[in-house]
Amino acid sequence: MDQTYEEVDGYQVDQDSAGKRLDVFIADQYQDISRSYVQKLIKDGLVLVNEEVKKASYKLEEGDRMEIAMPEPEVLEVLAQDIDLDIVYEDDDLLIVNKPQGMVVHPAPGNPDGTLVNAIMYHCKDKLSSINGVIRPGIVHRIDKNTSGLLVVAKNNASHQGLADQFKLHSITREYEMVCIGGVNWDQMTIDKNIGRNPKDRLKMAVLDTGGRHAVTHFTVIEHLEGYTYMKAKLETGRTHQIRVHSNYLRHPILGDTLYGYQVKKFSKLEGQTLHARKLGFVHPRTGEYMEFTSDLPDYFKKILDTIRR
Repeated sequence: MDQTYEEVDGYQVDQDSAGKRLDVFIADQYQDISRSYVQKLIKDGLVLVNEEVKKASYKLEEGDRMEIAMPEPEVLEVLAQDIDLDIVYEDDDLLIVNKPQGMVVHPAPGNPDGTLVNAIMYHCKDKLSSINGVIRPGIVHRIDKNTSGLLVVAKNNASHQGLADQFKLHSITREYEMVCIGGVNWDQMTIDKNIGRNPKDRLKMAVLDTGGRHAVTHFTVIEHLEGYTYMKAKLETGRTHQIRVHSNYLRHPILGDTLYGYQVKKFSKLEGQTLHARKLGFVHPRTGEYMEFTSDLPDYFKKILDTIRR
């Protein structure tokens, strides 16, 4: 049977991406798939650079045009795995987990295990909602692989629907903390700009003047730092990469976010954006009680702040 594809993504290499290895660049864009799966895509001829197949080690040049034919998702057998979970709260209806940076939320081709879903399947056994299907049991919302912090998991379909309705109504409290590059001359800022697929780079989202989906982020400065700003972002809506896109729109990308920003030499060993889902609040779908949870900043985040403050 011929291979079918979910979509073909196109990209033109800009100055900031020039010099990167082909496989490293693709892995940065598709954070839900593994580096080995990226290399398989390249080996199978599903990645073209200037309409030619290149090796994984090929160094990108400014102006290179890339096409990536991403195969349709495989039907995966998701296995329960005994992986440590940082559980903040649990009852018969839901689970609040503090996800570490670097953990993928749900399985994907080339990354079938070691995910949050594998871990919660082991912990909850068969007590998870089925609304999002076999690959995403219990998952009401998600946060990026390299974003840490709080996530709510539904144990049954009733709680899943109750939580999903609150997300749809934008009544969920979601506050993030991050370190942005550069100093700002304000203490509060609201960005009300639509977000959609970047028309020039399908691997990214972007602020759009027309089209896209309504997106609102409220930024508040926590601390003005030398060359950086430690701030809070409160989501009014929840679009893909919303905080990262709106931060970049402000011309203050999040430190460590090489997809929407750039690498800072001093912090070149960072493995992702310094973005932490600090607070999560909602009305419990069974009791009707408002609940709110907070998560301490991870150690790596604290060390970055300490380094900048010196």
